[in-house]
Amino acid sequence: MQTVEQVAQEQAAETPARRRGPADIWAFLSYAVLSVLVMSQLWRDPNGRLLAGNRDDHNIFLFMIAHAERVVFAGENPFHSSRLNVPDGVNMMANTAVLALGLPLAPVSHFLGVGVTVVLLITLGLAGTAAAWYWVLSRHLVTSRVAAWIGGLWCGFCPAMISHGNGHVNFVSQYVIPFIVWQALRLREPGRAVRGGIILGLLIVLQVFINEESLLFTALALGVFVVAYGLMARTSAKRDAPHMLKGLGVAALVSGSLLAYPLWYQFFAPGNYHGQPFEPDHYATDLASLGFFARQSLAGYGALTRHMSVSATEDNTFFGPVGLLMIIVSIVVLWRSVAARAAAIAGFVLLVMSLGPELVFFGHRTGVPLPFALISHAPVIDLVSVTRFAIVTSTIAGVLLALAADRARDFPAKKRRLFQIGLVLALVPLFPKPSPIVRADPLPPFLTQGTWKQYVTGDRTLVAVPLPDVTTGRTGMRWATLSHFAYPTPRGYFMGPANPPENNTGSWSAPPRFTSNVLWRVREYGIRPQLTAADRARITEDLIFWRAAVVVLVPNSRNGDDLLATLTDALGPPQQVGGVEIWDVRYLAVPSKE
Repeated sequence: MQTVEQVAQEQAAETPARRRGPADIWAFLSYAVLSVLVMSQLWRDPNGRLLAGNRDDHNIFLFMIAHAERVVFAGENPFHSSRLNVPDGVNMMANTAVLALGLPLAPVSHFLGVGVTVVLLITLGLAGTAAAWYWVLSRHLVTSRVAAWIGGLWCGFCPAMISHGNGHVNFVSQYVIPFIVWQALRLREPGRAVRGGIILGLLIVLQVFINEESLLFTALALGVFVVAYGLMARTSAKRDAPHMLKGLGVAALVSGSLLAYPLWYQFFAPGNYHGQPFEPDHYATDLASLGFFARQSLAGYGALTRHMSVSATEDNTFFGPVGLLMIIVSIVVLWRSVAARAAAIAGFVLLVMSLGPELVFFGHRTGVPLPFALISHAPVIDLVSVTRFAIVTSTIAGVLLALAADRARDFPAKKRRLFQIGLVLALVPLFPKPSPIVRADPLPPFLTQGTWKQYVTGDRTLVAVPLPDVTTGRTGMRWATLSHFAYPTPRGYFMGPANPPENNTGSWSAPPRFTSNVLWRVREYGIRPQLTAADRARITEDLIFWRAAVVVLVPNSRNGDDLLATLTDALGPPQQVGGVEIWDVRYLAVPSKE
């Protein structure tokens, strides 16, 4: 019995090349237009707006892109940033540095601003992922360009991708994944071990510098697919296994050689960490979300979605009732294909993993234990957000819909029309709405006019208050990134060890210090502390540790009057310079970096 792939390849060989060109152009153009539509509000002012769905992660990718710009234009170490979290810096390999994206676009960041690069990358990520899946589907898996377009549309613009478009540059940039999958599966062909293995190895290296989590998810899905396929088609699996193992060996040798030092730096250099700052069940998929709509879908209702999703960037399922039904129908239609069954099994296994250690339904913990509890603390697995395993399920669903749409062309007219109506009813409610934005305060003249240069020289820092941190110090970190890290700054939002060497568990911010704790409490609760002489001495000690040259109060900060009073108590009256209140602390003698 021929597989879907074999039939598609034979029919594709009979398709005139001239018929492919216009269809491909229209497909790519439609993806580009839709992607621009989704990001249209951010495109209006990339450096002056932030994505409302996740301002924190938008901020952290501004940091990643600003770092890449400094690598190219200032010779910064690509694997380590010395401009954030002074004096320790940030292990960029232990973060999602997207070096493969940021480095080529460094000129855009340098001349147009890092905000432009971020919105450009998200736009290209959505459209590029759709186009990549369309290309693989249309060349290798289906004969209908419409079916391939549907598959690409789903894979590039499904609720999971639109959700991660709220700041997750890494997760929307999935355009290498289809080619990794296809090259890995082609290793079963005789004579492809060396060439195919080298190509696969290089693709793996490229993906590591885009997003390691997506690579891990892809490897897991391929592993489940291969095992499931092997159990259902043992004869062909035994025949193909030697070729595939040889090719995988070549891929491992190529990628391992090129990634040896970067991965060593990630897991063993200063700034490495283990685990996440939350339990594995904190970010898990709600089972009810499979049949509801995401907040950015045309039929979505945010107040309802929030009961089943922890974040606007983690709506990783939300297929809608008809969408879920059509996925199931597609599996039934393709059931005779061993490859399609194996793909469905892989999608189901990753979906179960995404549910976490305990079943949650419509926001309620059911107490029903799930298999993920057995591996939740396994190395590497403990570094990912559990719900993101469902991104794989969403992608596999798109591939199955494309295969079924291709197969449906051979249905009797009535069944074919029913399938087509089902697809329309499934896709239309999922049509994405433009990503919402918030306006950010403009940079003060103190920065835009270069006044800060009179204070910050050498390796001294500008300390913005509220201190750059996850959620509570967005503005200060944004100032630094939009200024291309022309000046270094302490603390920040990044992944690093919580409080080394005692606690190397992953944390979203720098280890706490006396001053950071005091100022955080003032900002959050508006309670002015009664500072003692010993407290002021500890604040001075922290400023010396941070190599501070000037302290700057961010205008319009929450509880800004209380922050001003606290800083005045600690450092004396401020000066009004360039639209901000500053404290000149260049008199502090900081130790040499040596």
